[in-house]
Amino acid sequence: MKKFVVFLFFAVTSFAYAEPEVARAQFSSGIENREPVDGLTYALNVNPVFFFTELQGFEGQAVVHRWLFNDNLMAEVTFNVGGPRWRVYSSKQIQPEWDGNWKVEVVDEAGVIVSSEMIEILNN
Repeated sequence: MKKFVVFLFFAVTSFAYAEPEVARAQFSSGIENREPVDGLTYALNVNPVFFFTELQGFEGQAVVHRWLFNDNLMAEVTFNVGGPRWRVYSSKQIQPEWDGNWKVEVVDEAGVIVSSEMIEILNN
């Protein structure tokens, strides 16, 4: 019994003090019930484009989706994380002249890029 209690204590404290992480990050053509409807590696005639992240361990922090087009900052969307597991998404309406390489960086409140994903978008 003592071994079980000790194991349970370490399991709970390890979970409670786990390092923040981005459990999932992906582009999608839509969001339903706070989940991406698909996963895009490129986008052809998809507008708007969504970016979804599942955050773990960021409770009480602000996290940013930073949208970049050909390495130029196009938008920043800030989320206040309200729980130990938090799902957020942002979207970008892509203008025809913005065809090309896009990247979204997930940035914590210390300014550290904790995740980033890239996608090629073509809206002819």
